Amino acid sequence: MDEAERATIEEFERRYRLGEAPARRRVEQLVLGSDYGATSYTTVGQAADLAQRLQLGPDVSLLDLGAGSGWPGLYLAAATGCRVVLADRPEEGLRIAQQRALEDGLADRCGFVRSSGELMPFRSQVFDAITNTDVFC
Repeated sequence: MDEAERATIEEFERRYRLGEAPARRRVEQLVLGSDYGATSYTTVGQAADLAQRLQLGPDVSLLDLGAGSGWPGLYLAAATGCRVVLADRPEEGLRIAQQRALEDGLADRCGFVRSSGELMPFRSQVFDAITNTDVFC
């Protein structure tokens, strides 16, 4: 990993830590309708639209690329019953997502992988659906 990539990951880890602050969570709730400490701008309505378009349900396996602190992947798992694997580079976001999955009773349907989108550690056709709501910005 080069210095620029390391700096980017460190900046996102800082943002994830800030996202845990109660005031920030309240603003996120008011603006997006969620409280995951998100760095994404996906609203609850847009996440619901994703669930419908992807036909998510209990028999669906979802990969959420650039999952950060778990929004919207964990929400989609809770709302639809799908299984989800959250993949991202910053450890801090995945740590927060793991804690949220435990709190929300989703741990048995969630996996967490520290990985970039270009070097995924999965075989072909493992997932039924893939989401990415913000990482290409």
